[in-house]
Amino acid sequence: MTEDRTWMQGTGERPPSADLHPEVAHPARVYDVWLGGKDNFASDRAVAEQLAALTPDVVNAARANRAFLGRAVRTVSALGVSQFLDIGTGIPAAGNTHQVAQQADPSARVAYVDNDPIVLTHARALMSGSGHGATTVTQADLRDPEAILAAPGVRDLLDFSRPIALMLVAVLHFIGDDQDPQGIVKRLLEALPTGSHLILTHGTGDTLPQELAQRAEQSYDRAAAHLHLRPQQEVQRFFGGGELLEPGLVLAPYWRPDGPLPEDAARLGIYAGIARY
Repeated sequence: MTEDRTWMQGTGERPPSADLHPEVAHPARVYDVWLGGKDNFASDRAVAEQLAALTPDVVNAARANRAFLGRAVRTVSALGVSQFLDIGTGIPAAGNTHQVAQQADPSARVAYVDNDPIVLTHARALMSGSGHGATTVTQADLRDPEAILAAPGVRDLLDFSRPIALMLVAVLHFIGDDQDPQGIVKRLLEALPTGSHLILTHGTGDTLPQELAQRAEQSYDRAAAHLHLRPQQEVQRFFGGGELLEPGLVLAPYWRPDGPLPEDAARLGIYAGIARY
């Protein structure tokens, strides 16, 4: 069957499929709106616009999160890590994990995992071209870590006897406490060898008045995944017994900035950190 890829060139909204549920906003596509992408539906744009109206800094927070991803991958690459397990990767945009990692080390291996069919379609289209190294794309859900660890695209690509960077970037805040996010992260980390790293970012309401933070969470009530903003102390628990790299868990713009801090840096509600195990 020939796949219609005309929407990939931005010529119009993609043809819906039975798996896409275009009427329900998806976090990866909402994020795509904030990054200026075109791979989103009206439902995604509605949530993105509603949240941006409540907290205008959310757009810059999304961009700060993306910028941190690049700095984080370069940091662990410089420490000798050449394998990456990126869960909740989102729709490919500039500075994807494999692009940053393989620029630093052409032999770097990157296993992407996401549960959104649109993300998978985009990533696979990106992988079909030349100019990239060992990279796989797997459809799986963070809430099922066993399935992720057993997936051929993960298990066959990554060598679990050598250090791996586990990337949970802007994804854990879509896992509710009733789904045991701490247990999920612990299970994933248990599968990794000594010398591995956790690269993590997480949305927070610490930079917002409490009422506004609650309204921000409610903006996702009609989305495929609900938003769970957490304070710094709760986010830090995800790192368990890992050794946090300097400067620790901080708002994303403050994590080893490579340029001037934005004027709104202190208002950008997303924590970022890296730990070694």
